[in-house]
Amino acid sequence: MAKKTAAQNNRRAVIDDIRKKQKGAERRRGYAIVGVCAVVAVLIVGAAAFRPVKDWWDERQFNDVQLADIGASASTCDKITTQKADGNQQHVPTGTPVDYTTAPPAFGAHWNEAGVAPVAMEKKFYAWTERPELEALVHNLEHGYTIVWYDETASKDSEEMSQLRAIAAKFPGTSNWRYKFKIVPWLPTDENGKKFPSGKHIAISHWSAGGTGQTDTSKQVGAFQYCGSVSGAAIKDFMTKYPYTDSPEPTAM
Repeated sequence: MAKKTAAQNNRRAVIDDIRKKQKGAERRRGYAIVGVCAVVAVLIVGAAAFRPVKDWWDERQFNDVQLADIGASASTCDKITTQKADGNQQHVPTGTPVDYTTAPPAFGAHWNEAGVAPVAMEKKFYAWTERPELEALVHNLEHGYTIVWYDETASKDSEEMSQLRAIAAKFPGTSNWRYKFKIVPWLPTDENGKKFPSGKHIAISHWSAGGTGQTDTSKQVGAFQYCGSVSGAAIKDFMTKYPYTDSPEPTAM
């Protein structure tokens, strides 16, 4: 009987030892899972924070650089062209698509809804996935904005994107109406896939009244300039030629 009890005690000890090891292994697996989850969480947060931090780091090189010195020279751009404008005060219900005849638009019918169109002045640079609708932006053009558009090729060039963000930073706030300015993407779906001229990846557009103070709507034109790459010099020259005051509604935000 004593031998049987001793055997039972030994078996129990072995079982207890196995259970103890199993519990230890389970704890280690639990710690490992928690550790992996923590690492994944850190990576997710880090990835989300990486782009803004990298953008800031890339753009700081332009902090003390004049607008005209950012990017390529103005020679990368074609000459400015104009086209007779229409659509002054031609408002269509928000959500109604408008077929613009140019890529990008510089004039035309547009939406008119508070908080939607025109788009608020504060934001100057729009990433590939956050651009407002064309019909809202055309209302901005009517109010004197200059809009710089970049295509898909430019969107994939990190240097060009850094230059565009740096240029946008030169037009801060809403108090100076000379800074009626936006940089937005021209999407592959825009106007059924219409593209910029071959070799051009940046476009500048403005709705001109035909001169500052001009009230004859028959004088209105859309002004366009296409560039092979980002050129702060070309943007400066374009906005000097076509200030916000030369527009159908310069005194509207």
